[in-house]
Parts: sequence; structure tokens; C-alpha cells
Amino acid sequence: MNDQPKITLDAATATPLPPFAEPGVPQIRNINWAGTWALYRKEVRRFMKVQLQTVWAPAITTLMFLIIFIVALGGSGRTVSLRGEAVPFADFIAPGLIIMGMINACFANASFSLMVGKVQGTLVDYLMPPISVGELLFALVASSVTRALFVGCALWLAMVAWPGVHVTPAHLWAVVWFGLLGTSFIAFLGVLTSIWAEKFDHGAAITNFVIGPLALLSGTFYSIDRLPPFFQGISHANPFFYIISGFRYGFVAAADTNVVVGSSVLVALNLLLGGLCYVLLQRGWKIKA
Repeated sequence: MNDQPKITLDAATATPLPPFAEPGVPQIRNINWAGTWALYRKEVRRFMKVQLQTVWAPAITTLMFLIIFIVALGGSGRTVSLRGEAVPFADFIAPGLIIMGMINACFANASFSLMVGKVQGTLVDYLMPPISVGELLFALVASSVTRALFVGCALWLAMVAWPGVHVTPAHLWAVVWFGLLGTSFIAFLGVLTSIWAEKFDHGAAITNFVIGPLALLSGTFYSIDRLPPFFQGISHANPFFYIISGFRYGFVAAADTNVVVGSSVLVALNLLLGGLCYVLLQRGWKIKA
């Protein structure tokens, strides 16, 4: 009986191959699924540990807008005209509030990870693992989109139970498509902010002076048909307008603009911001010494 170990020969040189790879030879080929999944889980578990603050608090805060507009302002009997189609005000405002809550939560998550690493000196935890720039970016964006989906589901469940509000999707594909496109765009914007920001004040400035105004002035609470032509043009230059209009179309089957145009704009913006984030991470701008 032969107990000698089997020796494998190299087909090109006919020389014996070592039983294990030489030190320094990479063993991960193509995509590091395990590393990407581990980083994604780490980011999700981080905000789920404080879900009362990261998921439920934003949902309740956004729900307050619905209560104010419907109850305090007597909006239950009003209608809004979307391209000549009358839509009940409660049904009009509810989808906009859902996606606005998702946008705020998504940006807060995406703009936090790398920035807190800079502040606390733990940025090396993102740079040292054996994952590529694309895998790092994907994990950060996917975890932010996940948080946005959690907030959106919480808001939707609350609005389903609210009397007089109908949030049954008319076009489920539009809800999913524009929800993913919109939150991905915001996640890329948050990662870009996280790369640039060096302290929490920088992130708060983008939230207060960019994200907040763009979200509030994007047709969440009104139809742009009632605006003068000049301000309608400004609204069409706001990318948040296409997110909210397309997402609302999925619920009420009516929109302020063509959903194909809105979808094309968001796809282009996702590609642009995604490529910019990838290049900056690869170069280590404001991340590596």
C-alpha cells in the first residue's frame, strides 16, 4: 500500500507544485462575496442596534406631516390636479412623504460610515479588509438602501392603517423601480459627502442646506402645475423631483412629468455619481494619507 503523498505537476513546466499557495499570492478571484456580505451585514447591524432612532423615529416624524396636512389643515376633502387628473390630497401627499422619509434615512446612513471612521480613527477598518473599491462601495450603498426600505415599509404600514389614506400601489413596478433608483442616487450622494466631510458639521451642512431644501421643494406637498413657468423649470432641474414624481406614479397612476424621462435622468445620475465615488475611493482622496 502506497502512503506517499500525491504530487501535482505543472502542465507547462512539469515541475512539482506546492501543496499550498506561496505567501503573497492572492486567493480571492473575481468577487469577494464573503467580504462584501460581511461589510454589508456590519453596516446593517450598526443601524439596527439603534433602530428606534434610525428606523422608527424618522418614520414617526414623517408621519407627523401627514397628520398636519390632513387633520390640521382639513386636507381630507381636497384634490390635486396631476396633468388634468384629480387626485385626493391625502393620496397625493402620502407617497411623497414615504419617499421623502426614505431619502432622509438613506442619506443619513450613507454619509455616516466613512465620516465617523475619520472622526474616531477607525477608517482603517474599511481600508484594510481584502475587498475591492467596487465591493466597498456596493456594501455601503446597499446597506443605505436597506435602511431606506425599512423606513419606507414602516411608513407604508402606518399609512395603510390611517383612515382616509389609500396607498395601494397602482403600478408596483414603478414603486420598486423609482424607489431603488432614488435611494441609490441618494446613497451615492451620501457616500460622496462621507468621502469629502472631515467632521460631523460638514455632513450636517449638506443635510440642512442641500438635502432638506431639495426634498421639500420637489413637489412633495404640491403639484408643479400650479407654479409659474420659471419655477416649473427650476423644479425640473431638481433630481429629487423625478424621484418623488415617479414614486408617486406607482401609487396614483399619475405624475407631474413623463416617467420615462424621469427614469432616464435618474439612471444617468446614478452612473455619474457612482463612477465619481469609485474614482475618489480608488484614489483615496481625503481617505488615505
